[in-house]
Amino acid sequence: MITSIHGTLEACRTDHAIIRVGGFSIRVFAPSSALNRLNEAGMDVSLYTHFHMREDAIALYGFLSEEDRDAFEQLITVNGVGPKLALAVLSLMDAPTLYRAIVDEDKQRLALTPGVGKRVAERLVVELKGKLPALAALAGPSGAAGTAGRMRAEVLEALMGLGYSAAEAQAALAKIPQDEGTTLEQQVTLALRALSRQ
Repeated sequence: MITSIHGTLEACRTDHAIIRVGGFSIRVFAPSSALNRLNEAGMDVSLYTHFHMREDAIALYGFLSEEDRDAFEQLITVNGVGPKLALAVLSLMDAPTLYRAIVDEDKQRLALTPGVGKRVAERLVVELKGKLPALAALAGPSGAAGTAGRMRAEVLEALMGLGYSAAEAQAALAKIPQDEGTTLEQQVTLALRALSRQ
C-alpha cells in the first residue's frame, strides 16, 4: 500500500522517527541501525516502508534498503515473530547477514537478538530457509554488502561479549566509518573509543 516515504525529519526517538510529508507528520518505526543515521532535524529522509494493519493497530515501518524491508516482511510471517521483534533482529544485522545466518543455520547468531531465544532461532531457520533461494544470493561470500554485513554482525557480537547491551553496541557502530579496508579488530577498537566518549 505505502511502499516508500520521502520527507523532512522532524524528530528521531528511541524506536521511531517523525517525518513531515506535505501537511502531515508521520510516525515511522524503524530498526536502530536506520534511526542512528537520522541524526539531524530538517534533513531529507527517504525510507522503504511496510504498512502494517491489524485489528487493534496501524503502523508504518521504515528501512534504508528494499532488502531490509523484504527481510522484515519475511520475518513477520514466522509464527511468534511480530514487528517489534523483527525490528530488533534487523537492528543487529542487515538483510544479507540475516539471510546468511538462516542459510548456514547459525542459530547462535540469530539468538544474539534480545527476545530471540533458542526456539525462535530454530523457527526462523525452519520456516524461512526454504523461502530464501533468491534472497540468499544477497548473502553470498562474494557480495560486498554481505561482507560488510558480516563484519558489522561480528563487531556487534564482540561488543556484546564485552558486556555492552545490544543498543549500546548498535549506537557505537553507527558512529564509526564502515570502510572496506578496516579489520574486525580495528572496527572493535573504534567502537570502544566511541563508547568511552558517551
